[in-house]
Amino acid sequence: MERKILELVATDRIEIPLSSMDQKLRRTRLSLGGEITDMVGSSYVGERVFARVVDEDKERARGMKEAVAEFEQEFPKYGVILRGKIAEKRVLREKHLYFGVNEGKRLSSDDYMGVMASIGLTPATANALYPDLMEVSRKLAKARQEERSVIVGKYEEE
Repeated sequence: MERKILELVATDRIEIPLSSMDQKLRRTRLSLGGEITDMVGSSYVGERVFARVVDEDKERARGMKEAVAEFEQEFPKYGVILRGKIAEKRVLREKHLYFGVNEGKRLSSDDYMGVMASIGLTPATANALYPDLMEVSRKLAKARQEERSVIVGKYEEE
């Protein structure tokens, strides 16, 4: 049991800085894409890179709000009933597992290395990433409490 919870804590602590970095990369990619689109015209071919802008039409399902509004105009009496059904609240229960590290205790580098190996990193890569991941994790940890949770089940109350 101890080993599994240690693994969960280490996984959570590694996930937080990686997720933070992922979000920064996504924002940067979108920003750069927008800037390049504004600059490139329709296409660019350079010595090492290329880019082209293509407008594509994609069919998408109608949005719920748009469909309800159209239904309401066509069938006002039933539209009111439908809006009422949508507005009804239901209780959705979630089961959470709370976890953390006991006061004065720490995870070892082996705990973290095991998690990194389980996601496919080589020992050399894990060793190289470990100091930076732990530094980012420590900085982010200051902004949150130590006890963490994960949703382990959802079900509707009857």
